[in-house]
Amino acid sequence: MRKLLASAALVAFATGALAEGSGVPDTDGPNLTLEIAGATSGKVVIDLLPDVAPKHVERIVELAKSGAYDDVVFHRVIDGFMAQTGDVQFGKRGGNVQMAGMGGSDMPDLPAEFSNRSFERGMVGMARSADPNSANSQFFIMFEPAPHLNGQYTIVGHVIEGLEVVDQIKKGSAARNGIVDEPDYIAAASVEE
Repeated sequence: MRKLLASAALVAFATGALAEGSGVPDTDGPNLTLEIAGATSGKVVIDLLPDVAPKHVERIVELAKSGAYDDVVFHRVIDGFMAQTGDVQFGKRGGNVQMAGMGGSDMPDLPAEFSNRSFERGMVGMARSADPNSANSQFFIMFEPAPHLNGQYTIVGHVIEGLEVVDQIKKGSAARNGIVDEPDYIAAASVEE
């Protein structure tokens, strides 16, 4: 099975279907580029999946194009699990980020768009409260697979470049559920369609 997957990856790379160095296919969806700054820095490119979660992708694109994600911190980062960001209401760098993770945008929450995709390393999902239809602006990037999230959170994309930058995002305290002191942040977010 592993050999079959490796062969498929080689064919996809040879035909240009894989993003360079990622091992993950780049689809026709728009790409979200995050310029990360703070204790670590670099570029992360996320291939968004409008065929999987059209309303969520539309929201992310709209927020990125408006500059809403610029200077938003990675407020919750759990080693071996995920890095969460995107609170455009309470998560802006330079302000009081004590409530980061509790806010969203000024747009309404989104209905869940669950899929049969799996939360593997590099997948990007939308954060939400206990209500499945409460995702708004926050998202998270997986460090490792988390099958318990499958079918419970909306998958919106996957990292096609810069996974090594994601790995270096400053981790939070396990005792504080991943809350980060002096967190890394999105210096700028942009979308290429």
